Amino acid sequence: MEDDSSRRQEGGFLGPRRFPPKPVKVGEEYEVDITETSQRGEGIARIEGLVVFVAQAKVGDHVRLRITRISRKFAEAELVEKQKNEKEETSSL
Repeated sequence: MEDDSSRRQEGGFLGPRRFPPKPVKVGEEYEVDITETSQRGEGIARIEGLVVFVAQAKVGDHVRLRITRISRKFAEAELVEKQKNEKEETSSL
């Protein structure tokens, strides 16, 4: 009979935990639209379903970002460039 410690080393009672590969890589840049705001005030974008938190971005912004950190369920990014919205350009005329 196996003891609990040997089962934990092999990945637990349910087998090894596997996380699917992420659609982003640290250091890579992406162009996205900010669709939501987090409770901390960061902009939220999604890249192939992965939630990406972007500091200094707000809903409606179209931005270029650089991935700085990837975790199991989300990624964090820094703002590289905020691109102008067509709405902002027409309202300033």
